[in-house]
Amino acid sequence: IVERKEHIGIITLNRPEALNVINIQLGKDINDALLELGNDDDIYVVLLRGAGQSFCAGVDISLYLNKTIHQQRNLIRVVYQPFQTITSISKPVIAVVQGTAAAMGVTFVAACDLAIAADDARFGNTAINVGLFCLTAGPVVYRSVGKKRALKLLFTGDFIDAREAERIGLINEVVPGDKLDDEAMKLARKLASKSPLALETGKRAFYTMWDMEYDKAIKYLLETMASLAVTEDAAEGITAFLEKRKPHYKGR
Repeated sequence: IVERKEHIGIITLNRPEALNVINIQLGKDINDALLELGNDDDIYVVLLRGAGQSFCAGVDISLYLNKTIHQQRNLIRVVYQPFQTITSISKPVIAVVQGTAAAMGVTFVAACDLAIAADDARFGNTAINVGLFCLTAGPVVYRSVGKKRALKLLFTGDFIDAREAERIGLINEVVPGDKLDDEAMKLARKLASKSPLALETGKRAFYTMWDMEYDKAIKYLLETMASLAVTEDAAEGITAFLEKRKPHYKGR
């Protein structure tokens, strides 16, 4: 389900009866929704949430049975494409997590730019428990929590609670379950009040410099900063600050 509210795009995984387990169609739909909102100039921030009692309990593992390696490659490419798209679109994406986030669900949480979770949420890279391994979770989970913590999650398949997920850096914030949607919208509104151009430039620059050598990253970011500083939004933001008023951004 895709909704639009106050410059905020909301994507809801809508298979509550199956704990929002990802099948081929849902994988395609999530990716299409991310691209659609990413290309919508009226959307500044995206929320990714799950309907019902859980965020996402992983991928439908029955999809892996009775397939050739060529078919496996095509399947994996489809269901995991949204993780690359989350990073590639210029709008900040916030995971809103309740209940269970398992396997692919954890990968979604780690791939999103920010994550807020209910106090009843739990997180587990559980593929190891069925003879698989959360391989595609590796890069994003590692970048979120570091080597030792990532490997413990990946090797054991154990669940951790929301407070532990916050402590190790997998999520940003834990809130009461009955306040989750309100707090997620509060965070999204805060981001949506910023210059959309600054948000987009900042996100793109952050991921571009991610694996650069230090000196190259600094050089690239200096040039990006110079380009951002001559935009209308930058002039408006600075002027509004000096005049002690609310800025009115145009996104350019």
